[in-house]
Amino acid sequence: MSVAQGREYLAIPGPSVMPEAVLQAMHRSAPNIYEGALIDLTASLIPDLKRVARTEHNAAIYICNGHGAWEAALSNVIAAGETVLVPATGRFGMGWADMGRGLGIEPQILDFGKSTPWEPDRVAEALRADAGHKIKAVLGVHVDTSSSVRNDIAGLRRVLDEVGHPALLMVDCIASMACDRFEMDAWGVDVAVTGSQKGLMVPPGLGFVFFNDKAAAVRAAMPRVSRYWDWEPRADPQAFYQYFGGTAPTHHLYGLRAALDMIHAEGMEHVWARHARLAEAIWAACEVWGQGGPLRLNVADRAHRSHAVTALHLGAPHGTALRDWVTQNLGLTLGIGLGMTEPDDPAWHGFLRIGHMGHVNGIMVLGMLGGIEAGLNALDIPHGTGALEAAAKVIAGA
Repeated sequence: MSVAQGREYLAIPGPSVMPEAVLQAMHRSAPNIYEGALIDLTASLIPDLKRVARTEHNAAIYICNGHGAWEAALSNVIAAGETVLVPATGRFGMGWADMGRGLGIEPQILDFGKSTPWEPDRVAEALRADAGHKIKAVLGVHVDTSSSVRNDIAGLRRVLDEVGHPALLMVDCIASMACDRFEMDAWGVDVAVTGSQKGLMVPPGLGFVFFNDKAAAVRAAMPRVSRYWDWEPRADPQAFYQYFGGTAPTHHLYGLRAALDMIHAEGMEHVWARHARLAEAIWAACEVWGQGGPLRLNVADRAHRSHAVTALHLGAPHGTALRDWVTQNLGLTLGIGLGMTEPDDPAWHGFLRIGHMGHVNGIMVLGMLGGIEAGLNALDIPHGTGALEAAAKVIAGA
């Protein structure tokens, strides 16, 4: 018998669960976009967005998803025919490289596979080989949403500095911002991008690009930037519409205001610590399940796992079977495996992901883990015992 009635739980790595405060803030009539409260509200968002990114520099808002934020960032600092270095640890590193190709940019990819982080020595070797400084930027994905690998951004900056290479450090924080610790200025990041639908707890539709003075100088020397992607008027608007290159995304802005209020009321340090604790509880459960069956975490080393998403391998057809069972019988939606193999490969049905980002707490995680255990039992998938107890101990701080 299905007991899926009631509120569904979307435990995928974005869109994330939206808080009631965000939904209520968006449930309103359309506002005046020429004068009044919306103009003041939008101006208030900029400093609070920069507090999340840990930067004192510039922020630009786009009406787009994360792919749009990728293109916006590239369009402002990399010209067609120029080269970027892309150390990739999953589908989204490859995706940003491909976005560059579409703009006429030449990506030089260092593929580190799908389960381990970058190797600094290999990155350093590629930069040293670039004696003529053809490489204009290094594109690093902080957390690859497909593989759940978390990379060392500060370490990547150290490599650039030690080699003495002038390339910009550009970072994809789409899965990590407001989940995993990220310090744009302290870590020496020149450009960072993110989206609204993950740690920021707002529906998909807003992209954000943060950039420092070094990146702004590169933008100023560009031969041209498209009117829509140009970050200069968005970061320093002379008229309200310039924040967005046109009509404002009105209701998203109200939702974002509520989400930022929640984040800063909790405090960034606590937000990061909460995500870390909940991630560790999920890992503890998965490690116990894996002791008696085929389940394994994609990233073996805890130090390299994301605090926002966990990629798992259960073996085909168990991954898809488990996802289907918990959806149909419990109202719980887990994430598909993404980029680990091709969708037409039968092995695709062995992968899944758990999203634990943004508006998530202990009881939600424990309930989700209980749902997975119910599915493992119902489907007779072998697994170790004691997983829920292990997770509960982590959440209790025991």
